[in-house]
Amino acid sequence: MNHEEDNSLWGQKGATLSDKTAQKEFNLKQTEIIAAIKSGKLQYRHNTLYGNPCFKLLRNEVEDFVIEKYGSDYLTTQKHKAELSKINTEIRSLKRKISELEKRKEELLTTLSESEPQST
Repeated sequence: MNHEEDNSLWGQKGATLSDKTAQKEFNLKQTEIIAAIKSGKLQYRHNTLYGNPCFKLLRNEVEDFVIEKYGSDYLTTQKHKAELSKINTEIRSLKRKISELEKRKEELLTTLSESEPQST
């Protein structure tokens, strides 16, 4: 891979992740990530998220590292767990939104029924 291709990966959406995300998504320890960086298996860039320093890693390298260390079944399982977690979070968010909308709907229906002229 030449230097230009390497730089384009760093800018692509979804091609990178922070060391914290790698720990969460792939169930890695910080010490494993640092050891992989020191051994040259993972490239990194210094980054900050919300003012906190972190490492920016290339997703494909992290995945290759996980496969090498734990096997492809482990990688697949961790990806499925991460996706399931995201789906559950989205479902909870949508349920909250539906609840808020239902509440607002009831308020509007009540207001409308109170403001309609009464027939005699």
